[in-house]
Amino acid sequence: MFLPIVAYGAPILRKVCTDIPSDHPGLSKLIEDMWETMYESNGVGLAAPQINRDIRLFVMDSIQIFENLEEDELDLYPDGPGIKQVFINAHIESLDGEEWAYNEGCLSIPKIREDVYRAESVTLTYLDENFEEHTSTFNGITARVILHEYDHIEGKLFIDYIKPLRKKLLQGKLNDINKGKIKVDYKMIFLK
Repeated sequence: MFLPIVAYGAPILRKVCTDIPSDHPGLSKLIEDMWETMYESNGVGLAAPQINRDIRLFVMDSIQIFENLEEDELDLYPDGPGIKQVFINAHIESLDGEEWAYNEGCLSIPKIREDVYRAESVTLTYLDENFEEHTSTFNGITARVILHEYDHIEGKLFIDYIKPLRKKLLQGKLNDINKGKIKVDYKMIFLK
């Protein structure tokens, strides 16, 4: 089932989310719905706060990015062919490597893209959809998508990383999103 995406301005997007137990009600269905919602919205990641849930859960699929790269771009990122993964109760252990810029967007902040600097790699502890624990290191585009989605469960947005002057210039567009004055081809909800 397609779930509506929460738009910028909703308090839940600024909330630090809580860990969940293995018997969290309807978890399998929720994960299935999150995959459907992410793909229907043309996203590569989706975090629970974006569908109005304050739990530490996100899904991501960096394989799509690699499938859409031009031939001469394939060598730009060390993590090909990408991964498709569910992350439950994720917590960062370490960030490593040089910070690098990439033009990011967000389903909750449609039609705005900005260069964001993030670490080259991230090591995190998380549970998969079977509640098996993992500690893994990710790099390249995969690390970037994970860090973007991880920020959501920490109450952060990609626009928090841009310079104050640039953010000020975007404020009109952000206000329009907050007020629902935006047209997208997926269902959104506007919570104030």
